[in-house]
Amino acid sequence: MTEETRRPRRAPAPGERKLDAERSRRLLLDAALEEFAAKGYAGARVQDIADRAGVNKQLINYYFGGKGGLYREITCRWRETEAGFNDPGIGLDEVLVRYLRHALDDPRGTRLNALRGLTGTFDGEPPIEREDLSELVRRQADGELAGDLDPAAVMLVMMAMVSAPVVLPLAVRRVFGISPDSPEFQEHYAEQLRRIVRHLAGDGRSADDAGRAADGDGK
Repeated sequence: MTEETRRPRRAPAPGERKLDAERSRRLLLDAALEEFAAKGYAGARVQDIADRAGVNKQLINYYFGGKGGLYREITCRWRETEAGFNDPGIGLDEVLVRYLRHALDDPRGTRLNALRGLTGTFDGEPPIEREDLSELVRRQADGELAGDLDPAAVMLVMMAMVSAPVVLPLAVRRVFGISPDSPEFQEHYAEQLRRIVRHLAGDGRSADDAGRAADGDGK
């Protein structure tokens, strides 16, 4: 036996263990998002997530407490990303385009949400949280949305506009005549979303106010 083979294996330093743990967590989160986006929460298997990440499946329980913990961590990561989009200092039209570009660059989250909607809620799936509308309410008070619009309805419409190129690619081809993956479509669509959102401000009056004004003009 040579001196090389007799030499004991060096234990990893604390810093190396930390880097290895961070790498394993990152691989698992990325693999989980891939599996969830392809199969939905209920259809994704822990073993498949671990295999895709190239790690032992026991690490899912160790780092996240199971599949539900993985899903919650993905949601937390999305909230952190989203916080960077929704800058109060820029217009709502540009905020929406930021969401659109993210969805086009990484469609996995949009596909996952679409699968959840199509397949329903399953036992063990994390609960659906109510969307925070406070920022839209503030923007409405500042005049970016007409007073007669329901912020909840506006939020739903904006979600649909952002997700449409990902979940309705054939419809994009039929309507626009080009692929949703093409730079031409993405630039044109982004500009159209800007214009649509600007129109949501209207003239600052409610529909009832506008109707009354029209009646008055006709007298």
